[in-house]
Amino acid sequence: MESTMKHCTGMEKKLADLLLNPDAAPAKVASHVAECDPCSRDLEELRATMALLDAWEAPEPNPYFMARFNARLDEERAAAPAGWLERLRARLAYGPQMHARPLAAMALTVVVLLGGGAYLGISNWTQPALQKHPTAVVQDLQLLDNNAQLLDQLESISDNEN
Repeated sequence: MESTMKHCTGMEKKLADLLLNPDAAPAKVASHVAECDPCSRDLEELRATMALLDAWEAPEPNPYFMARFNARLDEERAAAPAGWLERLRARLAYGPQMHARPLAAMALTVVVLLGGGAYLGISNWTQPALQKHPTAVVQDLQLLDNNAQLLDQLESISDNEN
């Protein structure tokens, strides 16, 4: 039984191909089905199912269905809804759908504006940029430069006194 199960894996698709187009099915599949009892039973069951489906006839639709449906729809439209919520529901369900587009566009615009505003509020764009503190090397160079200027000024004063 186990050797049969190993050979029968994936045969479902091949059985359908064999049933629908027996000429195009590989000879290996046909020989397997002829030798394997479970696969031949499955093929016969598929053939019986297809025969039943071929014999089945769809029922004819009632010719008055659309007339009754439209009459019932007109009754529902004409009936006065009880409260404001019922009127709104009836308008959305039975009314023209053109009024929903501007409302949907307005709602989408509000959502985009609120989402963008929330993003800007969360992001770091509104916070001031951090000021970098100069490193020790830069501070030393600035100090030496200031000292050089001070020495230059002192030398110029001393030269003026002479």
